[in-house]
Amino acid sequence: MTATLELGALAAESDSAGFGAGWHRVCPVDDLEPAWGEAALVAGRQVALFRTGPEEVFAVAHQDPATGAHVMARGILGSKGMRPTIASPLHKEVYDLETGECFATTGLRLEAFSTRVIDGFVEVEL
Repeated sequence: MTATLELGALAAESDSAGFGAGWHRVCPVDDLEPAWGEAALVAGRQVALFRTGPEEVFAVAHQDPATGAHVMARGILGSKGMRPTIASPLHKEVYDLETGECFATTGLRLEAFSTRVIDGFVEVEL
């Protein structure tokens, strides 16, 4: 899918502009398909983005905490009650998209990042 390449290119531009910790503009929100994950390089970090509503986007580390593989953007979206979740595509551990908490394995955690949509662009805080 070409969106992944475009997202990476946009994030690379922000990285080369000298941004460090803080908010990073990643892509237009409309470039993200609802209920589908995309990977982006944000400030040198591989991040998985998930659009769950018109302007609701979650960002987590792309690296699966259980295996170390960079696959979380291909995870399965779902929910546990009112909490949005992502299941690892490898071993199906389920994580809270807001907090990164693993529901099945104590001590396993997926790094979660704050997001916002400003003027139609997704921004991620690292």
